[in-house]
Amino acid sequence: MLDQQTLEKLTQMRLSAMGEEYRRQLESSDKNALSFEERFAMITDAQWINRQNNRLKRLLNKAGLRIQDACLEDLDYQPCRNLDRGTVARLADMIWLYESRNMIITGASGTGKTYLACAFGNAACRKGFKTRYYRVNRLLNDLSIGQGDGSYNKIIKELKKIDLLILDDWGMTPLDPLSSRDLLEVVEDRYGYRSTVISGQLPISKWHELFEDSTVADAILDRLVHNAYRFELKGPSKRKNEKQRDEIIEQQTNISSPSPMGEGEARNHHVPESLPQKNVDETT
Repeated sequence: MLDQQTLEKLTQMRLSAMGEEYRRQLESSDKNALSFEERFAMITDAQWINRQNNRLKRLLNKAGLRIQDACLEDLDYQPCRNLDRGTVARLADMIWLYESRNMIITGASGTGKTYLACAFGNAACRKGFKTRYYRVNRLLNDLSIGQGDGSYNKIIKELKKIDLLILDDWGMTPLDPLSSRDLLEVVEDRYGYRSTVISGQLPISKWHELFEDSTVADAILDRLVHNAYRFELKGPSKRKNEKQRDEIIEQQTNISSPSPMGEGEARNHHVPESLPQKNVDETT
């Protein structure tokens, strides 16, 4: 009776994980093998882990990462990609967020820029940092709408509180004076306080050309570039390689599928003893 009352109290206090662990111990045949301190530690750990997991889920959900399952552990370090394993390892602890440092990821389409940016975003969430992913054009559109409906200042304040802001597809379109000033507001508020990841195809040497107003361009680039870690990804398009691999698998599947012909027709149909297989290495 007392055990049931304890479980009900834990539920009312929203300590469900502690209740589940307590119930599991009550039903365990070897519960007497552990001391009270050991059992209580296990119950406490259950609730702590549950809250940590729930917090991570909330952070990832609010981050809105374009690639939700991207993680640093799954990065591809083939030499052709120009991605240094040592540099990634040094930055994986996310200490650079405490230093308000930035990160710039450039490279041709399909080289894995977005994946790398989202992988660092995922790592930031796991460390408990508030993270947010935006495509640059979407962010500028939200700010433009905010100018009209009165939510502009609220958006700017929210962006200032985010520990890691990921701006993807940087440099896809030129920036007019209004968009440039909006972007400067975001960058200026975060400079020296928060970190930003920039991901885009355009090399840094051509960023200045994006802005119609050269004065604003100088201000934004000065706040983004000089304290940033840089990755310049290279190599063939990973999207193209994945498409070719899928096509090869589909072709091999079709070859190995049973013939749709009838029994008599198949008997008269000539089937070669072996069919040539495409070499995957030659197509990737």
